[in-house]
Amino acid sequence: MTLTLILPGLNGSGEGHWQQFWLKDDAESRLVEQDDWQSPRVEVWLERLEEVLVREGPAYIVAHSLGCLLAAKCADRPSARLIKGALLVAPCDLSTTEKLHPGAIHFGRMPTRTLPFPTITVGSLNDIYMPLESLSLYCRLWKTEARNLGQAGHINIASGFGRWTGGYGLLSLLKRKARTYRYSDRTSLQGGEAFLTWP
Repeated sequence: MTLTLILPGLNGSGEGHWQQFWLKDDAESRLVEQDDWQSPRVEVWLERLEEVLVREGPAYIVAHSLGCLLAAKCADRPSARLIKGALLVAPCDLSTTEKLHPGAIHFGRMPTRTLPFPTITVGSLNDIYMPLESLSLYCRLWKTEARNLGQAGHINIASGFGRWTGGYGLLSLLKRKARTYRYSDRTSLQGGEAFLTWP
């Protein structure tokens, strides 16, 4: 059995969030629990994620918001080899998020390295935590397949996302990609250019 690790963002994913439904619907999913959801520190969150990967991995990742950046920050760490693939939903831009939550986030700089595992990044046209031009930039830097949900906000409870069954299909697609994945694919993939035109 290959686990799916659920990575929430700032303040966790409360009751009614699509990640909570995912944990209920998918018996192979596990929450990566953090001790402090309100004041995330990247080194602490990374240590917890890597502990779980070493103990439970290899695994797929389904991340939301700051959790996407946590996954991306594994790019240059040994734990990256334990990530079979990552579904990155509504990644946040750190500078924007820090302005919206002053003093709460201690996450260093935005990750910019090419991600060494297959990814699908899901975003929207009107996410207050990630300007569209920034999302397109990071999709290109990460070399990720990009999906645009349109006017979907931060793809959370506030924007109407409770149980989100569309995510299950995207994870299935990611698993198919992972079966044929080769690291050399990273050198040719031009991620992000499809973002403005999908669906």
